[in-house]
Amino acid sequence: TYGKQKIYFADQDQFAMVSDADLQGLDAQIVALAAKVQSLQQSCRHMEAELKDLTSALTTPEMQKEIQDLKKECDGYRERLKNIKAATNHVTPEEKEQVHRDRQKYCREWRKRKRMATELSDAILEGYPKSKKQFFEEVGIETDEDYNVKLPDP
Repeated sequence: TYGKQKIYFADQDQFAMVSDADLQGLDAQIVALAAKVQSLQQSCRHMEAELKDLTSALTTPEMQKEIQDLKKECDGYRERLKNIKAATNHVTPEEKEQVHRDRQKYCREWRKRKRMATELSDAILEGYPKSKKQFFEEVGIETDEDYNVKLPDP
């Protein structure tokens, strides 16, 4: 008894006395077995990863079918390229240049109109009590930014 508490110990007379050398030998054995367990677990993880790679890879018949499909697709592209090269309705350099000039003209006009609209809305907003966003909502103005549209580079 220890004050109000009672402490019980298991009777270990049935076990033989173990020396410190035996305990150290058992500790060494535990360390060796723990290292072996660790190496086996690592080997198991490596084998599981290899198994996962092998099961996710295509089988030989699947690969052969994939190769055939890709060859058919490639033949289709070759035929399409041959038709494009054989076509006589190519765009002339003059037409291409005209389209390029038109694009530049329209982009310049877009920038000019956007700048005018921005200047006008900024002038209105100087005396407007609410925010720019609220003003645009009230008036019903939709901006390029609302639709993630960007001006093309010149």
